[in-house]
Amino acid sequence: MARYRGPKTKIARKLGEPIYGPDKYFEKKNFPPGQHGNNRRRRKVSEYGVQLKEKQKAKYTYGVLEKQFSNLFKKASSMKGVTGVVLLQLLESRLDNVVFRLGIAPTRQAARQFVSHRHIIVNGVLTNIPSFRVRPGDIVSVRERSKSLEVITESLNGANHGKFSWLEWDNDQMSGKFLNIPEREEIPENIEEQLIVELYSK
Repeated sequence: MARYRGPKTKIARKLGEPIYGPDKYFEKKNFPPGQHGNNRRRRKVSEYGVQLKEKQKAKYTYGVLEKQFSNLFKKASSMKGVTGVVLLQLLESRLDNVVFRLGIAPTRQAARQFVSHRHIIVNGVLTNIPSFRVRPGDIVSVRERSKSLEVITESLNGANHGKFSWLEWDNDQMSGKFLNIPEREEIPENIEEQLIVELYSK
């Protein structure tokens, strides 16, 4: 399964945000990579560059490849509602993202791995497709034989299960319910989705 496996701090510096979580190296060098990265007289970024950067930020944040992202945008464009908001809602509804939001995995990358390695069940059915779209009312849980995995128990112990209003967690069953599609103001990611819409509208 093709995924970006390069230096994460380099991407975070390029986008100007610690999109992969707290990063001490990013804090030390909070400027673009390269020999001219810290040059205060860098050339002004064009409108296209700003829009492209926002799309890249969304792609890397949710761990989606270019073709997948393009297909998601087309799907969002054909659905009712504001295209940019619908796009973010589709990204939030991905199974790997829901597993991450529930606290089952410490990162989205780990969540994708958990799903691919068959540790996750949706509505009682083993599901190993990270891009699977979770719908309101769906129950996402840890497979019985995977409940004792140290990486999962550690992640759950450190999770704040009341953090997201569209998710409900049952600690005894090690399962979560996807209550509803989140509203834009509930999604914490710092992404200006309108710039992405403008980019694809060119």
